[in-house]
Amino acid sequence: MSAVGQAPVRLDGPDKVTGRARYAVEHPIDGPLHGWLVQARVAVGAVTGVDRQSALAVPGVLYVLDAGNAPALAATDDSELLVLQSTRISYRGQVVAMVLADTLEAAREGARSLRVTYDEQPHDVLLTREHPKLYAPEKVNPAFPTDTAGGDLDAAMAAAAHVVDVEYDTPAHFNNPMEPHATTAQWDGDRLTVHDSTQGTTAVKKHLASAFGVPEHGVRVLAAHVGGGFGAKGSPRPNVVLAAMAARVTGRAVKLALTRQQQFALVGYRTPTLQRVRLGADADGRLTALAHEAYEQTSTVFEFAEQTTEGTRHLYDAGAKFTTHRLAALDVPTPRWMRAPGEAPGIFALESAMDELAAAAGINPVELRIRNDTQHDPETGAPFSSRHLVQCLRRGAERFGWDSRDPRPAVRRDGRWLVGTGVACATYPVYQAPSSARARRCHDGTFEIGINATDIGTGARTVLWQIAADALGVDPARVRVDIADSDLPAASGAGGSSGTSSWGSAVHKACRTLCDGTAAEVVVDTADDIAAQSEVSRHAFGAQFAEARVDLDSGEVRVPRMLGVFAVGRIINPRTARSQLLGGMVMGLSMALHESGTLDIGYGDYANSNLSDYHVATHADVVDVQAEWVEEHDDQLNAIGTKGIGEIGIVGSPAAVLNAVWHATGVRVRELPITPDRLLGGLPERQDVL
Repeated sequence: MSAVGQAPVRLDGPDKVTGRARYAVEHPIDGPLHGWLVQARVAVGAVTGVDRQSALAVPGVLYVLDAGNAPALAATDDSELLVLQSTRISYRGQVVAMVLADTLEAAREGARSLRVTYDEQPHDVLLTREHPKLYAPEKVNPAFPTDTAGGDLDAAMAAAAHVVDVEYDTPAHFNNPMEPHATTAQWDGDRLTVHDSTQGTTAVKKHLASAFGVPEHGVRVLAAHVGGGFGAKGSPRPNVVLAAMAARVTGRAVKLALTRQQQFALVGYRTPTLQRVRLGADADGRLTALAHEAYEQTSTVFEFAEQTTEGTRHLYDAGAKFTTHRLAALDVPTPRWMRAPGEAPGIFALESAMDELAAAAGINPVELRIRNDTQHDPETGAPFSSRHLVQCLRRGAERFGWDSRDPRPAVRRDGRWLVGTGVACATYPVYQAPSSARARRCHDGTFEIGINATDIGTGARTVLWQIAADALGVDPARVRVDIADSDLPAASGAGGSSGTSSWGSAVHKACRTLCDGTAAEVVVDTADDIAAQSEVSRHAFGAQFAEARVDLDSGEVRVPRMLGVFAVGRIINPRTARSQLLGGMVMGLSMALHESGTLDIGYGDYANSNLSDYHVATHADVVDVQAEWVEEHDDQLNAIGTKGIGEIGIVGSPAAVLNAVWHATGVRVRELPITPDRLLGGLPERQDVL
């Protein structure tokens, strides 16, 4: 029986629940030093002095690294990684020093005791739609056009039977994986060995070799177990450079783990967005005009432009289309990837606007989306390799009981609760990156697979094991998979929902090549296979439904049930797939109701940089969340027919929740999160209900 499609438990499960799994700073090592970072206490300016003796006086503190004594690093495209190379301060929380001690406690006390003086300058941290620094970047992440346009938008809007012109705002969102960014680094002569919490050890290896001027074969990076990433670990971060730097300076192994508070400044976050969506439709609700504008922030250190309107370009067609991105370089940390960057905030705005259009046109929100389905990519004109969005909408509506829904808002009550339901679509592109893999036939009849892929908690190790067993045509018990070691054949990083497609294709090719030949070992790569792919548009799709209950007295929002139905290609492991989809939906629920960076303009930073004040969804918020998928066979994707499932779950759920809140209350909230203060003024009278 084929291993693919089965639902075995995760290979790493027993090690994780028993504590045998070692994370980045848990690997045993003799006599390590422990590092603790000191962060800038001003938003803009310069360090004028570092009194190292104030920290060295603490028992156990052995060394203080700062811009005055740190070794030089080679130039890099990512200026955030040029740590301790200048006294210039570009944002509050930037690293200004690192204290090293025999114990973690001594390092922390030394960092607290270190006296740093600054020349503070005025800062600019507030993003607005009229900010004078706004500009058009050359491209948006990763290489999409900044602006697109087609047709006469003004004429189409003027002629439309139904028009929506609305603005939506989303706040800064912060990645907080269970395992913070952490590194253990040790030099042996010019040989550097690093255990890093990363989504891709190949990229870390390349950067460290370049930064420290050593050959790549002299650097080994391992990430056997990673406690989550959500995009924040998608590229090397300052912690790995600092740990390697400190280990080289002191001649001892160094362990460095960021604190939860430090995560908020040093590893990236989702940029706040200010968006405007304009929709024009004919009398039947079919779109004739679509415009989506996004305003975002980046830092003065490194440009990151999120592709906020990119998803809009592919979800619905319209005769006239217009999308733009504008960016302001502010005195803030650099935004980075966060689960479904671009699509998560962008589709939230689009699908909220689609709900407003449905209400304006008097059309069922599910039916409106079905009427605007298309089998050709609106951006490129190419056919979709597969697009089963309508099936997702219809299946979800059936399961959710949508047909019994009264379309009028604020009419359904259950005691003191107003009750409503909402729907939203989701899409995410299918990515596949070139990767290499090794397959080896052993004398005892077993097989060894090696690929430098990283399992960040998604179950990648297990899925690759299933793909290998299936391609070899053997019992999975005869297969061993080695991953997350930069000495293994190079593979792409874990990101863009591309892991299974990229790594699985390489593993499948290696195993089939081994079976077709007589060699005991083969190493293959997939670069040529990707270059020969046909010109079709490859996307995953989904429909998400939510029920919201709003308390008439307090404005509290509860979401008792959510359902997502997805068209995401071939499912390798239903157990891990469902977990990924549910996790994304819960993260979207958290985005809708809780998560928000609260900017203190005078302070020049986000005031709630901790998990006491930065709220995320907890068990009490997650009641009945279900995910399923429609069967989808698409032979124009890759060798294994997969699309990617890690991010699409988050894309539609915030809008589904917001639309459900409107249906429950009649109050249109256009700024996330949906907090009680944004509802209370518009709620209907209680009328003495109990």
